[in-house]
Amino acid sequence: MYLQPAVMYYLVYGFLYLVSLLPMWMLYLVSDLAGWVIFRVFGYRTKVVKMNLAIALPDKTEEEREQVARKFYRNFTDTFIETLKLLSAGRKFVTKRVKGDFHVFDELYDRGLKCQVHLGHNFNWEMGSLAVGYSCKFTMLAVYLPLNNKVMDRIFLRLRTRAGSVLLPATDMRRQMLKHGRDKQYLLALIADQVPANVGRAWWLNFFGMPSAFIPGPEKGARAGNVPVVFVHITKEKRGHYYVHAHVAAETPATLPEGELTRQYRDFLERVIHQHPDMWLWSHRRWKKSWQTSYESQWIDIPPPPAKSVNPYVSTL
Repeated sequence: MYLQPAVMYYLVYGFLYLVSLLPMWMLYLVSDLAGWVIFRVFGYRTKVVKMNLAIALPDKTEEEREQVARKFYRNFTDTFIETLKLLSAGRKFVTKRVKGDFHVFDELYDRGLKCQVHLGHNFNWEMGSLAVGYSCKFTMLAVYLPLNNKVMDRIFLRLRTRAGSVLLPATDMRRQMLKHGRDKQYLLALIADQVPANVGRAWWLNFFGMPSAFIPGPEKGARAGNVPVVFVHITKEKRGHYYVHAHVAAETPATLPEGELTRQYRDFLERVIHQHPDMWLWSHRRWKKSWQTSYESQWIDIPPPPAKSVNPYVSTL
């Protein structure tokens, strides 16, 4: 029997909403079980996780990396459970559980400036983005990649706009940005550690010693408008409670040499990941694209580009 997408949306949303009404202690039991199942039983992307950890944390022993992996899977499932809870939980739930350096944004707003935020896949970015939306004066614009599943895409759109945020599809970002004008104040939030779709036009630099493609758009946009850039990362105070750390990385990015802001962001990511390794999305195939000598004009790192590069996922897994 075929159900219309609108009908499926209400059925799925209604079921998930009912589940979200469960108390957090019960939902965390579900998370513990789910984390154990996907890690120990199904081995969800365990090879990718182990390879990524070996690349990024070579100084740790195999046992230490195993401990990081276990904590990662718990954070991974907690993120889904906490996001599910947001279907029924309101502003009070978010602002009680997520604190942060929100004054950084208000200071920029009070000076009449715009703001661009660069954030990695740092748990729990869903709650963190809502907390920023609730707590700062800016209208937040968030770039997102539409999901193939239309029902889940609609559910996430509803969740992510609850704090008044405006979502801009990455597939149509430039045109959508024009609607907000040059003179309006906004905070543009970017998950800036994505792997670019077109690596031939990406900027390349070493990331944990491996040639890696970075999206050039965040830096180019900030430089073009001379928009202050704030680097953000999230730490876990205790289970379900987070702190959003924010600092101005470049108040006038147009004055920086090309590529400098991206190099600073790379350094920032490496430092944050080293400090809190279980809080990053290790199941993400960050080095899935291999460096090619044809990309030399896109190399922006200070060391020269390598003569060749081997894709670790292909050669090892």
